[in-house]
Amino acid sequence: MSSTPQVEVVALSGGVGGAKLALGLQRTLPAGALAIVVNTGDDFEHLGLAISPDVDTTLYTLAGIADETRGWGRAGETWLAMAELERLGGPTWFRLGDKDLALHLERTRRLACGEPPSVITADFARRLGVPSHIFPMTDDRVRTFVDTSEGVLEFQHYFVRRRCEPELRRVIIDGAHLARAPAAALGLFAAPSLKAVLICPSNPYLSIDPILALQCWTTALRSARVPVIAVSPLVGGRAIKGPTIKIMAELGIATDPTALARHYAGLIDGLVIDHEDARWEQSCGIPVMVTSTVMNSLADRERLAQETVEFAQQLRPMSSRRTA
Repeated sequence: MSSTPQVEVVALSGGVGGAKLALGLQRTLPAGALAIVVNTGDDFEHLGLAISPDVDTTLYTLAGIADETRGWGRAGETWLAMAELERLGGPTWFRLGDKDLALHLERTRRLACGEPPSVITADFARRLGVPSHIFPMTDDRVRTFVDTSEGVLEFQHYFVRRRCEPELRRVIIDGAHLARAPAAALGLFAAPSLKAVLICPSNPYLSIDPILALQCWTTALRSARVPVIAVSPLVGGRAIKGPTIKIMAELGIATDPTALARHYAGLIDGLVIDHEDARWEQSCGIPVMVTSTVMNSLADRERLAQETVEFAQQLRPMSSRRTA
């Protein structure tokens, strides 16, 4: 990937919330200046197909073809295959549209031919017209499980099939100790053009922690020679999307920005929080930028992206992070 050394921002992200900020970054940075490292702990096999929900959400969002109404999948989708599958008695709890199915079919075929996920993802991004670099966090198999009041569940069975209803007791990230990041993705941290590393407002426990469970990624953040900034997914004690607040409460974690500052301690140099959480600014123990973090519109995403990068450029990497 010849243009990779020109990357200015590396973002760590999960699905919908992180992809919104990633789109803002893509639209406000020069073409090819953004790289996104995406959680693959959510990946699973369904109907014999390799499904990578967070990677696909990022692809669709940055390609401008995501369904903004549903918040997942493709815009203008049709559902003929699902309707026929239901008629035949097949499992339809995880819905795959007809266009979406094409991507999963092609990914599964190419994986069976021995291609690594990072190569397949890069090719999909190119074919969908995405100017940014999208990397799965690893080409190895890492899977997220959750220990709940109903026992240990595979992530998608907890998240989609059971709609996060069982009480969560523990998050289990299986395979991370053996996994390695794609070499090209790790190499981004040495790019002379790099200006900032951002942790998107994705669920810290279900979307970002699987990335950070790989020692190579935590080492990369600690040794980064540019500021590392996290954007809070919380607004006034609630989450804009997803079960973040429910999970924090069930794990006995305070639902305010200070908990995020502690969670990312030793990894970040600054935190971006919403105006509704401004009262916590002095309690986080690190530099904080207070702004509107709600991204209802494309203009919101662009503004937050630009403000976050500008905030990062005002900071210097903390020596405590680099020696942690």
